[in-house]
Order: sequence, then structure tokens, then C-alpha cells
Amino acid sequence: MSTRDYYALLGVSSDSSTHEIRDAYWRHVRTYSTGLEPGDRLRELREAYETLTDPYRRAQYDLGGDGAGSAAAGPEAVAAAATITTATIPPIRPYPEPEPVEAEPAYHSRNPLDRMTARLPRPWRIAIDWIVTIAGAIAIVLAIKAWVVNPYRIPSSSMEPTLHCARPGAGCESRLSDRVLANRFIYHFRNPRRGEIIVFNTPTAAAEAACNASGTFVKRLIGLPGETVNERNGTIFIDGKRLNEPYIQRSRRDHRSGTWKVPADHYFFMGDNRIQSCDSRAWGSVARGALIGEVFMTYWPPNRISFHFVGGAIALGLFLYVPLRRRRRSGLR
Repeated sequence: MSTRDYYALLGVSSDSSTHEIRDAYWRHVRTYSTGLEPGDRLRELREAYETLTDPYRRAQYDLGGDGAGSAAAGPEAVAAAATITTATIPPIRPYPEPEPVEAEPAYHSRNPLDRMTARLPRPWRIAIDWIVTIAGAIAIVLAIKAWVVNPYRIPSSSMEPTLHCARPGAGCESRLSDRVLANRFIYHFRNPRRGEIIVFNTPTAAAEAACNASGTFVKRLIGLPGETVNERNGTIFIDGKRLNEPYIQRSRRDHRSGTWKVPADHYFFMGDNRIQSCDSRAWGSVARGALIGEVFMTYWPPNRISFHFVGGAIALGLFLYVPLRRRRRSGLR
């Protein structure tokens, strides 16, 4: 390769200084090092740099016409032309060959939906993902309502003052109706217990005939299967023993009397507001299969949030106690 080729390769002229040649060399190195196969090009650049920065080799090329007349010029001419001492030549740093870049391993998702839609365009994948997410959320909500927990609204005053209905309904005391949550799976694991507030479906024909209403009711469980419920002037007796009912206000007791035998696998319900409750005294006992679930919490309105069983009170206490305990500990630090 001739001197002109070296100059052209680095993009410099014959009167360029060593520093200019060095700068041009590293500028080209940075350019060609980004390629996929820079080895041959970098070797040519290095050879041109070493030739043009060596004062004796450069003098031979410049005086001898690319080395052809170097012998005729003589060593004196070569030495005179080599005006740049080797001490002023900047050292060339070794330039390592670039290591091959390994391709990143392809990401394999464990999500079956991602694998199924991997070949689809991105907008389609996003749309399908949203549709599946929304459908899944709706399915989860419906499943929870059907088998776990379901909300109900108190429409009448039959459970006053335990559960409020909204004015101007007859006997209602609150501006807003209470909203309650019923545990729909609890009775798959145990039997109903006396005193629990339960959501159930009434015997349709009997309830329509007695109360002109039927459907889903909320009442308190009074009589268990096989028991005899007796009311004497508003006081309830179970198998001859008086039932303690602290949830009944004296002003809300009626003065009725009667006796009812609870069949096997049936339950006897009454409202806490006896004077305005159409209950099992009017339309009879309720079969076990008609029970929906136990009312365990009032969640609306906010000032009426409460639990209706002992375990709920314990859960509420833990819910309030643990954060307060942590706050006190953090304040001591």
C-alpha cells in the first residue's frame, strides 16, 4: 500500500502532524469498531497509523516515492527528513478485538394467553388482554356474590332497631337503609344457631297469603328443628323455657300468644320489631335449603358499620389494635 493510500485511509494530508494523525486514527477506530466485522479495517488503520507516525518509515515513503527511491536517497537524507523524534510520538494503545455479542435469550412467558396470542399484532394482544381481564373480574365478582358474600338492603322496619330501614317507611328510624353482608358459605360447614340474623327465602304462597309479600327476608333465628316455640303475651318460650332476648326493646314487643312446632330440618324466624314483623308466626317455618346465609356485618351507612357476631367483634378489635400498637412502637423509637 502506498503513502497516498495511508493518507487517504486516515483522511489526513502529507503535512499533517503526528497528533493530527493520531486523532484521525482514533476517530476512525471509534467509527469502524461499531460494525459487525471491523477486524480487517482496523488492521489497515493500525498499519497506516504506525507507518505515518514512525519518523523513519514516513521519511522513506515521503522521500523515496512510496519507498522506491529510499536506497538512492541514502541514509543521510532519510535521517535529515526524520525531524520528529521518537520521544514525541504518542504511544498507540492496543485496541482489543471486539467480542461477539451474544443474542439475548428469547423470553418465554408462562401465561397461556401470552403463548396463544404471541403471533398476533400488538394491538390485538392488548385488546384480548383487556377483554380477558375484564371478563375475569366480572366472573370473580359473580362467583363471590353467588358462593361467598352477598350484599342486601333492609327494606322494612321488622328488624328495628338492630337493622334500620329508611324513612318515610312505616316504623323506620333512619335516613338511609342499612346495607348488610351475608356469609353464603358458613352453613355448609355448621348448622345455624339460635339468635343469628339470617337471610332466607320465604315460603312464597304462605308469605303472600299472610303478608302480601314474599321473596328474600332478613330475620332472627328463634326456633331450631324439633323445638316448640310458644309466645305468651309477647314473651317467647322454647320447649317451656323462657328465651332471653336482650335485642328486643320493651316498646317493640307485641301481646300475641300462640304455639308453633318446628318440623325437622326447618327453622323458625321472628323480627326484632315484633309489633311490625310478618314472620314465621304468620307463614310458618323455613326449610334448611331456603337459608341463604348469616348476616355478619353492616357496611353502610358509614356511621352504622358494625359486626353482628362475636367473631366479628374480635376481628374489628384486632383490626384497630394492631395498627395502633405499631404506631406506638414507631413513636418510641
